Amino acid sequence: MLSETEMIDTLSQYHPLIIEGMGGYDPRDPSTVAAVITKRLQAHWLSEPASKPILLVTQGDPYEANGISAITRVVADQLDISRALIFLDPEIADYHAPDADRYKVIFEISYSQMVGALQKQQPSIIKNIETAVDDLLVEKNTRRLNNERPALPAYYRIFALLQEVTKVSCKQICNGITIAHTSSEISDFSVSSFYRVGLSLGLIDPKEMVRYEKLTDASS
Repeated sequence: MLSETEMIDTLSQYHPLIIEGMGGYDPRDPSTVAAVITKRLQAHWLSEPASKPILLVTQGDPYEANGISAITRVVADQLDISRALIFLDPEIADYHAPDADRYKVIFEISYSQMVGALQKQQPSIIKNIETAVDDLLVEKNTRRLNNERPALPAYYRIFALLQEVTKVSCKQICNGITIAHTSSEISDFSVSSFYRVGLSLGLIDPKEMVRYEKLTDASS
């Protein structure tokens, strides 16, 4: 088994691809969605070539026939690339690592290791991300309560942190990143919607994000 340092060093040898989107409730055919994403990624990399081999980094979603876990499997096959897994530590969510889909996964790194790697480079960055996630949660819950809707579940916070820390840490470790979404419309009350945190803090560049659009309808 690789040590923590060896796993981070291994990750640094790749260009990370992270795909965000709906879970198993997504009614669309995963192969159809994956085909759109793959074409958009290939077009993106023609204009913005990756300097290292592509690695699809997943965030512990369990396998389901539809949604993000099924889509990322197909994208990995279509691009003929391996995957890595970032998982929540047992003391945070003991079910997360055991339930995670490990299709084509060549190594795994815990959330705490990603936090540690990021803090070594920028000591204040985790606090900044946490504050931004908490502020966005308050804003979303305020709007929900004003519309007589219940607050978002408590687990949203840690999964939003997992999402944003994974992306920012991958970018810092690998000196680059590509992020894609599985839909052009993202629910404002989804975990995926917290992608705005990395953008608002200037930690993710909009140029690193690939929109979900049919290639014939997209400008680039």
